[in-house]
Amino acid sequence: MAVQLLLAAFLLGAIPAAAQTPASKQAPLVWAFGDSLTAGYGLPPAQGFPVRLQAALRRSGVAATVRNGGIAGDTSAQGRARLAWGLRGLGRRPDLVIVELGANDMLRGMPPSATEKNLDLILRELKRRDIPVLFVGMRAAPNLGATYRRAFETLYPRLAQRHRVPLYPFFLEGVAGNQALFQADGRHPNARGVEIIVKRILPAVRNALRKR
Repeated sequence: MAVQLLLAAFLLGAIPAAAQTPASKQAPLVWAFGDSLTAGYGLPPAQGFPVRLQAALRRSGVAATVRNGGIAGDTSAQGRARLAWGLRGLGRRPDLVIVELGANDMLRGMPPSATEKNLDLILRELKRRDIPVLFVGMRAAPNLGATYRRAFETLYPRLAQRHRVPLYPFFLEGVAGNQALFQADGRHPNARGVEIIVKRILPAVRNALRKR
């Protein structure tokens, strides 16, 4: 009898909404869209940035899935060219795209104005699709000179302000300058370096997901 009364009360709406079990919510999907740094170049997939970020998010209580959208060697122009089909390949709209591009432009000495144009178009397209973004900056190598470095490094905060997206200023924060955290090529972080990158960027990723 008690079960019958409880069922009747539920059907008639007598049970307060707070006592009813909400429908399950789809787990957040994060797309790490970038170059070799997000692709985990030179590392087993289990030690790469997407897998380690996913593990860190889940340890912190965010049951997110992080998909790898990094391709080694990609410039901002190549990233721009593959953005649309990359999004289609995810199967659903991501809850957050981490945009990390520009390092290869800098290493090739490409004009910062061209990099800014490509990244601007990427951010515009993501905004048009109403997809939240965490924009990731990069620093220029010292040997490129002060003029190039200033032009390159300032384009990231400028674009973040223009598109009103959160900026994580430097992907390699806490790792750059410490060769013990890099692979033999001196450019790509090793497993220890990736763990530091993930630890540093995790709060920014969590904040971006909260605001989606």
